[in-house]
Amino acid sequence: MKILLLGANGQLGWELQRTCPEDVRLISCDFTGVDFCSPDSIRQCIQTAQPDGIINAAAYTAVDKAEQEPDLADRINHLAVRYIAKLCRQNQIRLIHISTDFIFSGRHFKPYKPDDDPGPESVYGKSKLKGELAIRETLENALIIRTAWLYSIHGHNFVKTMLGLMKEKTELRVVEDQIGTPTWAFGLAKAIWSALRQNATGIFHWTDAGVASWYDFSMAIQEEGLSAGLLDQAIPIIPVPAHAYPTPAKRLHYSVLDKTAAWQMLGIHPIHWRIQLRAMMWELYRRELSPPRT
Repeated sequence: MKILLLGANGQLGWELQRTCPEDVRLISCDFTGVDFCSPDSIRQCIQTAQPDGIINAAAYTAVDKAEQEPDLADRINHLAVRYIAKLCRQNQIRLIHISTDFIFSGRHFKPYKPDDDPGPESVYGKSKLKGELAIRETLENALIIRTAWLYSIHGHNFVKTMLGLMKEKTELRVVEDQIGTPTWAFGLAKAIWSALRQNATGIFHWTDAGVASWYDFSMAIQEEGLSAGLLDQAIPIIPVPAHAYPTPAKRLHYSVLDKTAAWQMLGIHPIHWRIQLRAMMWELYRRELSPPRT
């Protein structure tokens, strides 16, 4: 099987590459190799690769910046996705597309199921929803996977940012009234490969198990960071309401996703986010901070 991975240099793309099954020939492409604002560039990339399937992990993900760049966000998250879906239909290529919890309003206050009504309140969320709708209008056998609060040892993410701040600051203030589920991109990548092998279609949700606020997540990052030797000492972390840190884009107060259907379909036992965070922390220690062997 030949798979074209779009968005290869992102944290999920990186994890997809290192978890790629041996019987898959993976062709990796990122923003340096294709202009997602250019249909010609997208078509050339796909025609050159001639894949059996495409995993689209490429996206405009600067949530706050999207409020000032709505056209660019729409080109990458919507129009490019529409064109990719069109080429997949014309060439009988399978498509797996990665989406986000931001397509919901965050006002549901119980885990969102895949068929719950969307209601994005940010430019980013609206552009991602339009991309989803474009796929559903174009393809019958595509798979859309929504995820949230993604982190990895690769790239920029909340976990690595907090570790850096915990080394620099004497105290931190972190939002306590926005609730979701942290997700290790490594686990998501393995779930994507499993879904591809099982020819899954439709819309699925995938995060790790459990729930947390950003404050809870930060406390766990500090505790696991200390345990793994990534931090030397603890600092006070103070919970604050979201309105104390206004952002250009509206954040979801509640973005827990219901993963029941995905877990059942893939036959995967859910792993709590805290266990996954611990595994990531020890990997980060081994990869970046362990002393060189003599």
